[in-house]
Amino acid sequence: MLRFLLRRVTGAIVILLVISAITFYLFYAIPRDPARMACGKVCTPELLTQIKQNLGIADPMPVQYWHWLTGIFMGRDYGNYGHCPAPCLGYSFTNRQPVFGTIMDRLPLTLSLSVGAAFFFVILGVGAGMLAAVKQGKALDKIASSFSLLGSSLQIYFVGYLAMFLLVQQMGLLEQPSYTPLTEDPVKWASGLLLPWLVLSIIFTANYTRMTRSQLVEQLSEDYVRTARAKGLSRRSVFFRFAWRGAMGPIVTIFGIDLGTLIGGAIITEVTFSLQGLGQLSVRSVDTSDLPMLLGVTIVAAGAIVFANIVVDAVYGLIDPRIRLA
Repeated sequence: MLRFLLRRVTGAIVILLVISAITFYLFYAIPRDPARMACGKVCTPELLTQIKQNLGIADPMPVQYWHWLTGIFMGRDYGNYGHCPAPCLGYSFTNRQPVFGTIMDRLPLTLSLSVGAAFFFVILGVGAGMLAAVKQGKALDKIASSFSLLGSSLQIYFVGYLAMFLLVQQMGLLEQPSYTPLTEDPVKWASGLLLPWLVLSIIFTANYTRMTRSQLVEQLSEDYVRTARAKGLSRRSVFFRFAWRGAMGPIVTIFGIDLGTLIGGAIITEVTFSLQGLGQLSVRSVDTSDLPMLLGVTIVAAGAIVFANIVVDAVYGLIDPRIRLA
């Protein structure tokens, strides 16, 4: 198992290096004047000159990328702006702050939003899919299938605004979405994010219900499952020991992708509920043409997806030992 994980981690590092190189090239080579974009909308000639010197625009592109890459591990000096300590993903000349520090300030909210929503949509989606598979062809199966079809067609910005209007403004059942650090007040942390969690769970639950049902129905019709039933094993044992384990693979796959995407920045959700996480930060960076910040958020989002895939591979190795040999 250790060798299996080492291979996956090594591959992930290579992937991140390739992603960072391509992203850096797109952000700093394609624009006609990357220093002007990094300067932001409020830019003076003096500030633009300093940014060109700090970014080393006159250097060849491989040299610029090498300086940026070494800054992640060793830090980097930005002239009058001071030293950016490692890990340094760049310096935001718009906010006058290191990129990594700003991202770390926003990351706890995005993590709270992603993990809390994942808890709800996995429990609800997988549970509904299991019930639909067990009651295949019956009323409960049809209700679950109809719900998954309806839920997958909804959009977060529509459900979010509707839920805030009904549950917060009209009925007063839930609090206005907000963020309080978990370490300060766990109750207020949960109550402030409960509405975004529920809205996200409605959208994602539909996909997990449909996926779980289809996988379980397929597994329950396999020969080894019928053989286990013929040997006298109870229905519960056959379901959880054989069918459920065989159906977990695709579910774990989409969960890893969804969680990595959410951690990378749930843009629509954060904008809908006015939450200041990574998604909102990326939108603001686009509006202000904050190139270093946008590059940093992109790299962190890519890293979250790659890390989620490593976790998925590890879970695969636990579910099916044959995968460890791949």
